[in-house]
Amino acid sequence: MIKPLALYIGLRYTRAKRRNHFISFISFTSTIGIMLGVVALITVLSVMNGFHKEVRERILGMTSHATVSAYDGELSNWEEAMHLSRDHPEVLGQAPFVEAQTMLTNGSRVSGSLLRGILPEYEKQVSDVSEHMIAGSLELLKSKSYGIVLGKELAATLGVGVHDKVTVVTPRIRVTPAGAMPRLKRFTVLGVFEVGMGEYDSGMALIHLSDAARLLKMKRGVSGIRLKLEDLYDAPRISRELANRLPGIYRISDWTYQHRNFFSALRTEKRMMGLILFLIVAVAAFNIVSTLVMVVTDKQSDIAILRTLGASPGTIMAIFIVQGATIGIAGTVMGIAGGIALSLNLEGLVQRVEQAFGINFLDPNIYYISALPSDLHWDDVTTISVSAFIITLLATLYPAWRASRTQPAEALRYE
Repeated sequence: MIKPLALYIGLRYTRAKRRNHFISFISFTSTIGIMLGVVALITVLSVMNGFHKEVRERILGMTSHATVSAYDGELSNWEEAMHLSRDHPEVLGQAPFVEAQTMLTNGSRVSGSLLRGILPEYEKQVSDVSEHMIAGSLELLKSKSYGIVLGKELAATLGVGVHDKVTVVTPRIRVTPAGAMPRLKRFTVLGVFEVGMGEYDSGMALIHLSDAARLLKMKRGVSGIRLKLEDLYDAPRISRELANRLPGIYRISDWTYQHRNFFSALRTEKRMMGLILFLIVAVAAFNIVSTLVMVVTDKQSDIAILRTLGASPGTIMAIFIVQGATIGIAGTVMGIAGGIALSLNLEGLVQRVEQAFGINFLDPNIYYISALPSDLHWDDVTTISVSAFIITLLATLYPAWRASRTQPAEALRYE
């Protein structure tokens, strides 16, 4: 435990005007270095959290939190599955769907597509695609109307707009007098959407569920049921509970499984970026080591006098731990304050800079996410703060130990 004497002298050394101004400069740069490192860590991780949140919301705007399907690929008794899953208190919405990989053509233009058959009145419960319509409407999809809604990039690739015709070519084979031919059908474009994810804007087409069933020769079955849950982060737990409620003929998967590799890559990226930026704090901590080593050398006679007055080696060590810890605490606290303030106001600051200099950091013509999002997580702030303080505290141990080993007779020999 640090004694009051050690605390008093350590704080006095920290705030006293030193004879060696170079030591004061190194101490100042150590504090600033820790502050900048903590600010950079909090801000960059908040920006990464913001981008991850944007990407996650855009992906989950088109996919479901959980999916109920059949092991053989066609869910025939889907009404029963909807009824059983509806009883779970944390299931907020349900929507049946039919899905298949197809090819869309318009004259000489061809593009692959994920064709999804939906019921517009149910689709609003599980996705927000209707909120991202830039032309037409999702409600225009009617049974036997053979209408289709395309992603913006897919429509551009095919060179079509609303009321134009596209041909859907499915992998299903039909036998004709001319031989085996793929099933194809002409559809009328009734709408175009843009959700901001290239995977969907350039590769997804929506049609009515009954049209998809007829096109793919599915009698009364569907590919599965998409579920919206109360808390998307509880999807694994809720999926397990649903699996226990439903008979064994159903297969339940959630978004963390369907996009496991992608979100795992995002988490790995965040961890590695945090580790790299934490090196800034480590460099500042090495400055604390050099600062305290020079202070110990400068204070040799003071240490010797304290030893002759009865101060123990532990007290001497505590004095310099207090001095180094004060530098670390000051830098960490200023860094926390600066990082939180910058993260909470980053979007507004970036907009002001863009307006002042007439530039765009993220050009909306190139990037789907044109703003610089920031999502401050308090657990990140806590982890950064504790880690920064620990590393600065560890940096004080060697210089403090050297000070405690000072021999009074040797230090005062030439005084």
